[in-house]
Amino acid sequence: MPQQSPLDVPEGDPFGPHNLPYGVFSTPDEPGRRRVGVRIGGFVLDAGAVAAALGSPYAGLLLQDTLNPLFAAGRTAWRDVRRALTAWVTDPGHRATVEPHLFPLDAVTLHLPYEVADYVDFYASEHHATNVGKIFRPDGDALTPNWKHLPIGYHGRSGTIVVSGTDVVRPSGQRKAPTDPAPVFGPSVKLDIEAEVGFVVGTGSELGVPVPLGDFEDHVFGLFLLNDWSARDIQAWEYVPLGPFLGKSFATSVSAWVTPLEALDAARVAPPARDFPLLPYLDDADADRPGGFDLRISVSINGQVVAEPPFASMYWTAAQQLAHMTVNGASLRNGDVYGSGTVSGPETGQRGSLLELTWNGRDAIELADGKRTFLEDGDTVTLTAWAPGADGTRVGLGEVTGRIVPTPR
Repeated sequence: MPQQSPLDVPEGDPFGPHNLPYGVFSTPDEPGRRRVGVRIGGFVLDAGAVAAALGSPYAGLLLQDTLNPLFAAGRTAWRDVRRALTAWVTDPGHRATVEPHLFPLDAVTLHLPYEVADYVDFYASEHHATNVGKIFRPDGDALTPNWKHLPIGYHGRSGTIVVSGTDVVRPSGQRKAPTDPAPVFGPSVKLDIEAEVGFVVGTGSELGVPVPLGDFEDHVFGLFLLNDWSARDIQAWEYVPLGPFLGKSFATSVSAWVTPLEALDAARVAPPARDFPLLPYLDDADADRPGGFDLRISVSINGQVVAEPPFASMYWTAAQQLAHMTVNGASLRNGDVYGSGTVSGPETGQRGSLLELTWNGRDAIELADGKRTFLEDGDTVTLTAWAPGADGTRVGLGEVTGRIVPTPR
């Protein structure tokens, strides 16, 4: 019986030819050489090497050490490169050329696949925002008056975005409980996660010119999983009146794989019904197609699933977020990243943060190795996700993982 090719991906594999997410990898024999790769099944394809071997006009975009040149090439190139890659991994006539450039996934090192420009994080889940409001404002309105009129967000720290697998050092800072007479300094005792979806900008925009809703797909290359680690005690003391700062800026973990928007066409869904008329620049009622994505996220701590947040429930879409963050004339840059904000659903088991799952530490969650309210040193958090594809397939979004290590003494 002939040996099966790595390109013969089993039926139902979420990383089949219908997906083909992009990343950057290196091999043990050349650890200093980073290459653009595409995931196919349990392997990584050296996309640049195959493009060069086949004389592809896209070799220049793929023979790079980051994805930024491909991002900058624009939407037409994104589509054409994806079609070429699909042909290379599905056409039997290319196998002799392609197979020597496949590497087992567990034999390579994955890197942050792009150079990050700016970073913005949003607050787009009504369920998450409502839970947070009930926790911190039990006698007031759960949502702030502006929440259903604009996508709330803040500017984060791009320099501390790290690739999946990077250890997260427990941050230190000031904290003060409501009953404490004065603030104290030390390691965070309420270290948390935020299960999110990130979006990366490919082509920039001109300073002073807003990006309209309909131009979302001309600027955004793809999406990925994102964990915006949060020190809730540091954040609670510092955030009034200017919002998150040190409680958020110490680390944001992102997946090593970027899934192109085109791979998620079948996962498009309408966002929840809006309760108030939206201003014209945010009004997507007449959009060509729905702006939401049906992504099924799973959150695990030390290998045990603790939540399954549904991205389809997000009130604000990625297109609305992009339109809002540029409506004042702020420009986009190649490599800009923005996060959706914590993804939470209406059920207890769909909450994307420990703040919500434990109701700010009131209710511990049970793990095989003990109870948790917030994260302990040594805990590993993993986010995974998939989306429905065409013809009953699944589109895998990879994973983002990080292990908490103690504060240096």
